[in-house]
Amino acid sequence: MTILCVRFQLPPTREAALPELLGLLEEFTPVVEALPPDRALADLRGAERYFKRDAVELASVIRVRALALHGVDCAIGAGPGPMLARMALKDARPGVTCAVPEGAAADFLAGRPVAALPGVGAATARVLCEYGLDTLGRVAAAPLSTLQRLVGAKAARELHEKANGVDRGRVVPNGVSRSLASERPFTRDELDPDQHRRALLSAAEELGSRLRALDKVCRTLTLTVRYADRTATTRSRTLGEPTAHSAALTRAAYGMYEALGLQRARVRSVSLRAEGLDPAEQASHQLTFDPTDEKLRRIEEAADRARARFGPLAVLPGTLAA
Repeated sequence: MTILCVRFQLPPTREAALPELLGLLEEFTPVVEALPPDRALADLRGAERYFKRDAVELASVIRVRALALHGVDCAIGAGPGPMLARMALKDARPGVTCAVPEGAAADFLAGRPVAALPGVGAATARVLCEYGLDTLGRVAAAPLSTLQRLVGAKAARELHEKANGVDRGRVVPNGVSRSLASERPFTRDELDPDQHRRALLSAAEELGSRLRALDKVCRTLTLTVRYADRTATTRSRTLGEPTAHSAALTRAAYGMYEALGLQRARVRSVSLRAEGLDPAEQASHQLTFDPTDEKLRRIEEAADRARARFGPLAVLPGTLAA
């Protein structure tokens, strides 16, 4: 086990603390990959040799330091590669490291549903399940030729390798990408999907307004839904084109929310994060002849002028049409 996937238990108001926590990991290894808003991968191969401790022991030290220095607990998954570390994290809890030992990856994966494997989308999972390949153990045991007929040659080879525990991924060092975030907490745990959507609309309008004020566009939008039991679900979507258009951000947010398929979920808050920011003048814009879209853009321009003249509350978020 040489790779850690760390999820810091950051409250919404402290997401900006992630760079400091990445610095804590970098005290052990320079190979750290940020996964905003609250996760990171760390390759500890050199640290294991230097400190003469294995990854699980080093994970305990990292947890203690995060608590002592930053007041932040963390859940940690450990494995031979990034994919396995991420999957182990799903079984981890604050104070407990879930580890996949070297050579035990196939056993760890065997009983898990095929949809749990990173890169397996809903359509691929549905096709595999129709042929009885509903667990990763069954996929691993299936002939490669069978998988190739079902999902294609390239996808089949990758799927077969991953189901057998072959993890060819690597940790790519990076910094926390420049981003903007907007959060909408609820006064009580909210069950109503309409209230969830209203909150997303408001957050998307705020992000769009802030991006336009900075003359920036974003390439990626990330949705985080936090639940009453303090767990959270995070989804990201690369936009069709870099944008600061509130309507486009709202459509992407709605799409990610609908894809979660929440049923009577008690939601504590929703947040959106615009990532991959670039100067607006460097972004290309797809011409459109949709009169509704053009009307929304003109409304945005008028609202932005009102905010610039009378303050941010001149046009309340959530009042523009989407």
